[in-house]
Amino acid sequence: MGAQRKISGSEPLFVIRRGRDVPLSGAPEASVAAEPVSGPVAVQPLWVRGMKPRPMVAVGDRIRRGTPLVYDKRDPDFRLCSPVAGWVRSIDFGPRRILQRVVVEPDGADEVEPFAKATAGELERMPGDEILGRLRSSGMLSLIVERPFSRMPRRDSKPKSIFVNAMATAPFQADPLLIASQETDAIATGLAALRRLTAGPVYLCAGSGRDLPQRIAGAGGVTLARFSGPHPSGNSGVHIHHLDPIRPGEHVWTVRLADLALIGKFLLEGAMPGWRLVALGGPGVAEGRACHYRVPWGVALSAWLPARLAAGEMRVVAGDALSGTAVAPDGFLPPWASSVTVLPEDRERHLLAWANPLDGRFSFSQTFVSAWRRGGAWPLGTSLQGAPRAMVATGLYDRYLPMRIRLDFLIRAVLARDWEEAIQLGILELEPEDVALAAFACPSKMDLVGIIREGLAMAEAEGL
Repeated sequence: MGAQRKISGSEPLFVIRRGRDVPLSGAPEASVAAEPVSGPVAVQPLWVRGMKPRPMVAVGDRIRRGTPLVYDKRDPDFRLCSPVAGWVRSIDFGPRRILQRVVVEPDGADEVEPFAKATAGELERMPGDEILGRLRSSGMLSLIVERPFSRMPRRDSKPKSIFVNAMATAPFQADPLLIASQETDAIATGLAALRRLTAGPVYLCAGSGRDLPQRIAGAGGVTLARFSGPHPSGNSGVHIHHLDPIRPGEHVWTVRLADLALIGKFLLEGAMPGWRLVALGGPGVAEGRACHYRVPWGVALSAWLPARLAAGEMRVVAGDALSGTAVAPDGFLPPWASSVTVLPEDRERHLLAWANPLDGRFSFSQTFVSAWRRGGAWPLGTSLQGAPRAMVATGLYDRYLPMRIRLDFLIRAVLARDWEEAIQLGILELEPEDVALAAFACPSKMDLVGIIREGLAMAEAEGL
């Protein structure tokens, strides 16, 4: 499953053997596009789990970058702020009058709402509650994820450790090294803030063959741990499992390097960041357009994507191809998304389907000759390549989950609503992204991601 050894007598290295990389075509280049991206943006409170949003502005109001737009009825100190200056175009409500989004039309005048500034040295002496207050009042706290249950950290939460993910093994995610090279000061400031938010360790998890800037990799009070191997070696769940496993009643915070850069930038400059670096990739992206873009938070996809997509019907996925979320072409980018993957809508019917061993479709199984092809990328689409069928406990899932968890039995416990057994089998250590690779390889076409998500939601509702 994994082996640990020392590098230079200090850095732990975990060699992950279980898993597999998905050779999806259209990998984004490690470069930033020169052309600017602009358009309407939306602050979408429903992406913040557990929030009861209430608007703080009215249609037609002129606002600045950083103006609070929405507050949480359960925690009025928590607010979501505008990433651009302009005017409020619409306030959209959904069923039962639940606030869906506040749409802002930028006006080009980048007026900024000031927040308190702090250098890395000042943050190292600042009380953790004060740092949390600044993150809560700006909405930046929503970029930190509390495990289990993938929610925003609660006011009374005390994490036993914090994990910073500086890896990207899923297809496709924003390149952490590209972000680290451009936002070194901001990330170093963010690490200084994280050290004040926990009495336990802060882990920086990075790949074994790629070097972060020394100011980040050698930050004081931060434990650098390296992981090598195929996907999902870059998932935070794998890092937590090998470094500091979660047990019932414990909480761990995680943050991606791309999000930590935004948190550090906010604390350092005392202003709401106006944009984030987003990787655009996948076989549905036009030739020469797969790279990183600077885009406003929550930008309208219709203002950004159409000129960068290949011809044909496409599915836009916010996040990576395995565990991301499909978004409508006329929708808005989720606030947490640091990548967008575009896949062709594959509705082609194949002669003899799975019974044709010479079919040229990609497969993890050796049933197809294509499984023996080495190297190269595949223009995979959205087809399931078959219909859902009965689940058979074969141990296949364990090949794609480098944890001491018997996924077959865990899935069956969740389907049977046996929460006590599910917790004993380790569901609190998992997030939906951790089983996405197993779902991709599943011959029964089981929605493992949805099953684990439902199981965690029910376990949280039961107070387990």
